[in-house]
Amino acid sequence: MHRYRSHTCEELRETHVGESIRISGWVHRVRDHGGLLFIDLRDDYGLTQCVVDPDSSAFKLAETVRSEWVVRIDGEVKKRTDETINTNLPTGHIEVFIRELEVLGAAKELPLPVFGEQEYPEETRLKYRFIDLRRETLHANIKTRSKIISSIRNRMGEIGFTEYQTPILTASSPEGARDFLVPSRIHPGKFYALPQAPQQYKQLLMMSGFDRYFQIAPCFRDEDPRADRLPGEFYQLDLEMSFVEQDDVFEAMEPVLKGVFEEFSGGKPVTQVFPRIPYDEAILKYGSDKPDLRNPIEMQDVSEQFRGSGFKVFANILANDPRGAVWAIPAPTGGSRAFCDRMNSWAQKEGQPGLGYIFWRLEDGKVEGAGPVAKNIGPERTEAIRLQLGLKPGDACFFAAGDPKKFSGFAGSARTRVGEDLNLIDTDRFALAWIVDFPFYEWDEEEKKVDFGHNPFTMPRGGLGALENEDPLNIKAWQYDLVCNGFEIASGGIRNHVPEVMIKAFGIVGLDAEVVEERFGGLYRAFHYGAPPHGGMAAGIDRIVMLLVGAKNLREVTLFPMNQQAADLLMGSPAEASPAQLRDLHIRLNLPE
Repeated sequence: MHRYRSHTCEELRETHVGESIRISGWVHRVRDHGGLLFIDLRDDYGLTQCVVDPDSSAFKLAETVRSEWVVRIDGEVKKRTDETINTNLPTGHIEVFIRELEVLGAAKELPLPVFGEQEYPEETRLKYRFIDLRRETLHANIKTRSKIISSIRNRMGEIGFTEYQTPILTASSPEGARDFLVPSRIHPGKFYALPQAPQQYKQLLMMSGFDRYFQIAPCFRDEDPRADRLPGEFYQLDLEMSFVEQDDVFEAMEPVLKGVFEEFSGGKPVTQVFPRIPYDEAILKYGSDKPDLRNPIEMQDVSEQFRGSGFKVFANILANDPRGAVWAIPAPTGGSRAFCDRMNSWAQKEGQPGLGYIFWRLEDGKVEGAGPVAKNIGPERTEAIRLQLGLKPGDACFFAAGDPKKFSGFAGSARTRVGEDLNLIDTDRFALAWIVDFPFYEWDEEEKKVDFGHNPFTMPRGGLGALENEDPLNIKAWQYDLVCNGFEIASGGIRNHVPEVMIKAFGIVGLDAEVVEERFGGLYRAFHYGAPPHGGMAAGIDRIVMLLVGAKNLREVTLFPMNQQAADLLMGSPAEASPAQLRDLHIRLNLPE
């Protein structure tokens, strides 16, 4: 018999009754039932109930065993009595009567319990992550993550993609965040950068004649952490295709991602045909370029109903600001003064002066609008708003006014708040959609200059002609995101492959040809030697897993994450370098006071 086990803790069934077996694992819990000791033994695969009585030579040692000790158990498989069968366990019809027990690894008093799902401080969980990872939900999440990645790899191979690995030590590239820099010992004063994404390399692969590339790529960004983004590093399904247009990328990737969601959704419905929503429409309807489409609320522009009206606050905005607009946020079933007042209080806590509203009710068989806004604009305009939004008695709507670029985010938050508070969101499905036609450029208010709105390597709609003849802030990009339930889970675009377009595009943001050639020389040179039209995308592995397992935070789907201060409490990083290490790298520290 094997030194440690003949079976795993998930394998044993009624067909093994009467057999002598050996299993090893962690003591999940110990229960004393008046002379009988029950030990639930756990390994990576499952759990088996073991029992020992005072007649067994192993009983005395078994009395000393505690939770999370690692033990080996030899014993006989017996059938449980009908009243003790546990149908929640695959092994629930049997138990193992212990003949021999060996302690393989004792455990000190635990800093956090493994049995149960109690909340524990993040600092403790991350410092003792090797124990935290034994807990049922987190352990299952990590195993599911591995299965999801395996499924993605298989599906990509089935549609003709080949996996290639791109370098980790590379040059700095503008991907929207700070680089992690690695000092070079051989080249004093110079630095490598860890890749924020394999963007340039995957485009160079297309220049090299490879047709369909993908990899599960590690990416590194020195940015502040948040719930849907970890500090330091993350993984993405990175891919690129030659000789394609936007529709080709969508047709290739929709079945892959839809298939993964269906495989791991636990039966929840998944969008079958991904809608395509232009960026401007997404901002107007949802106040976000990553809308949660499970929320049925769609905002509308109702500026005409307030232009020249008696509601002077909105009327003056429309009269005096050429960019001014009034948007309505419908609230089906929210037609009570109490709910409207709660929303108004919420808006004030969000730093807004308030949130105008109208709610409708039946009075003597007639539909009437109520609230200060309705009183000021009169019944005709109030009714016109109701009809435009398709509302009925018992419904309400809220208003946001000003420059949409400044209030759209708040309006989107109000839409979400209304949907949540009125229980309008169907939480038991996965709603996916493409967001398309992103602005190629945006105005940087701090720097007072035009900057790239998204990926600088994307092809602008209209190509060189658009860059030469159109207002940069009106140019759209062949750029697209895939969103699911309020999260961006993928981003991509059709790439520029024309050197003149590259020079012109960067020139508009203030980088001349010499700078472009210096910073992106590899890609720029490649464009001069036969560059195919190409495009692709990258999908966030961590976010996809988080959505599929129902986790609220990426730390619940990641093996060894950092904390909110970008510190690894388990391994003690970042750490100080020794004087010898710094000398080798020709680095002298200039620390802040």
